[in-house]
Amino acid sequence: MAPSQHPSDVRRRVDTAHHLSCARASQGDARAAYEDDVIRLNMGVAADVARRYHGRGIPADDINQVAFLGLVKAVRGFDPTLGDDFLSYAVPTLRGEIRRYFRDSGWTIRPPRSVQEVQARVISAESELTQKLGRAPRPSEIAVHLDVSLALVMDAMAASGCFTPMSLDASRTDDETSESPADKMGDLDPAFASTEARLALIPLMATLDDRDRRVLELRFFENRTQAQIGAEVGVSQEQVSRLLSSILLKLRRSLAA
Repeated sequence: MAPSQHPSDVRRRVDTAHHLSCARASQGDARAAYEDDVIRLNMGVAADVARRYHGRGIPADDINQVAFLGLVKAVRGFDPTLGDDFLSYAVPTLRGEIRRYFRDSGWTIRPPRSVQEVQARVISAESELTQKLGRAPRPSEIAVHLDVSLALVMDAMAASGCFTPMSLDASRTDDETSESPADKMGDLDPAFASTEARLALIPLMATLDDRDRRVLELRFFENRTQAQIGAEVGVSQEQVSRLLSSILLKLRRSLAA
């Protein structure tokens, strides 16, 4: 069962629908007057939407003003013939205007230009498709509507986190005893130090013959003694020492080159 609405919300919705219908049937100053009435009726909604974006690095007054401008745009762009629920169209429009303002003024970390540009189109498409579909559109529907890849749409929708990245030292607000993100990060992998050397050696190892590769494998991967290596490949212990020196010298010269 749907939650009951407060009587004032019901009255606001009814009055909004009435004034929008009158505005569409009017022209000039009369239409502007009806639209102004709709704006006044829904300024509280705009303030509620704006409040969700407070505390993200941009002054609250600026965000409120952007939301009110978005409300004006929503009132003027709403078509009652496509649906009578103004808020289902207005709220995504308000969010879109605020996100667009963040995109232009509030990036802490700037994503690629292609993501920034598509994000603005995604925001507009969300408002347009919401009114057409009567619900929030899926990312795949937005991608088809914009004729772009789903991956790019997902990147654009995820980029909102670039406005105010969480500090690695920040604790959760709902539980001050919780670990910070930094506390949950793993330790440095000791293999990182040797990764570059391993990558550089891979093509050089391919230039060695089977015996030389086997000698290196026995010595450095299986930790065999020179005597054990000699017995494995059929040479004396002294020859193993000379083989290792020769092989390592060859690899060093190749790396230097």
